[in-house]
Amino acid sequence: METALTKLVGVRHPIVQTGMGWVAGPRLVSATAEAGALGVLASATMTALQLRQAIREVKSRTGRPFGVNLRADAADARERVRIIIEEGVGVASFALAPSRELIAELKDAGVVVIPSIGARRHAEKVAAWGADAVIVQGGEGGGHTGEVATTVLLPQVVDAVDIPVIAAGGFHDGRGLVAALAYGAAGIAMGTRFLLTSDSTVPDAVKAKYLEATVRDVMVTRAVDGLPHRMLRTELVASLEQAGRVRALAQAVRRASGFRKISGQSWPQLVRDGLAMKHGGKDLTWSQVLLAANTPMLLRASMVEGRTDLGVMASGQVAGLIQDLPSCQELITRVMGEAAHVLSTLPTTAK
Repeated sequence: METALTKLVGVRHPIVQTGMGWVAGPRLVSATAEAGALGVLASATMTALQLRQAIREVKSRTGRPFGVNLRADAADARERVRIIIEEGVGVASFALAPSRELIAELKDAGVVVIPSIGARRHAEKVAAWGADAVIVQGGEGGGHTGEVATTVLLPQVVDAVDIPVIAAGGFHDGRGLVAALAYGAAGIAMGTRFLLTSDSTVPDAVKAKYLEATVRDVMVTRAVDGLPHRMLRTELVASLEQAGRVRALAQAVRRASGFRKISGQSWPQLVRDGLAMKHGGKDLTWSQVLLAANTPMLLRASMVEGRTDLGVMASGQVAGLIQDLPSCQELITRVMGEAAHVLSTLPTTAK
C-alpha cells in the first residue's frame, strides 16, 4: 500500500511504531523495520552515548529505514540531533514541537522531520517551519494526551496543512488504518499495540496487566506530573491522586535522583527540563516541576523492572481491545490483510 508516508520515509506499509520511553528499544524498532513499517527509537530515557549505541545496534539488526524520537525541550537536544545526523538515521520525530533551527539543521542533512502534535495550530506552526509530516495524536492515545478525540482532531489537521498527516490515538487494526486513510491521513501510528507484541521487551507480568484491562481500566490523571496522562488504573495511581504535596514532593525528588544518575543530567538541567515541559506555568508545585525525573522513573519501574506495584503504565484506550501478543511481523501482516479485506468489501459506489 503506497501512500505519501511510505514514499516519504521509504517503508512498505503506512504504519509507524511510536517512540515509547523504556519500550521502543533496538529490538522492537528493528523488528518493526524488518516487518516493513517505520520503527522509532525512543531516546529521552537514554544518555547521548546510549543513544549512539542504540542506533548502531538497530543498524546491525536491519538495513531498513527507522527513526529516532527526541524531546525538543531537552537541554542536549542539539547534541542528539548531531548524533542522528552523524549516524545516518533517516527520520527524526519529536515529542514536542522542535524549533525552526532544529528542523532546518536536520533537513539540511537530509533527515525527514516528523513532530508529534495535539492541536491544529501546532501542526500549522511546524508545517510553516518546514516539517515534512506530522503525527496527530487524539485524546485516546497513551501517555501525555489532549482532550480532543482523534476523529475530531484528525480531519482538522488534514484540512489545515499540506504535508502528510499520520493519525495516532485509538488504532490497533486494519479497520482503523482504512478509517484514517478515509479521513485523509497518510498512515497510522501505534504505541500500545506495539508494546503488546512478543518483540517488546516489556516484562511478561506487565503485558499481562495490559491484556487484562478493559476500556474502563484506562484513565487520565494529573496526579503523576500535573499534566493529563493516560495510563492504566492501578492502586499506585490512586495513592498518587490522594497524596499531599509534601509526600508528592518527596517521591518526586527520590525518583529525580534516580533518573539523574541514569541520564547524566544535572539537577539544574532536570529543573529546566521540567519547567520547559510545563511551558513555564506559574501554578506548579515543585513535585510537578520535577516532571522530567518523576515520570521516567515511574515508567521505568514497570516497563523495565516489571514492578507494577511501584510504577505507572502509560496506555492508550485501545488496550481494552487488545487480547494477544503477536510478533511485529505477524501484527503488521494482520493489519495490512484486514485493511485489504475492508477495502475489498466496500460497496462499489464507495470505491
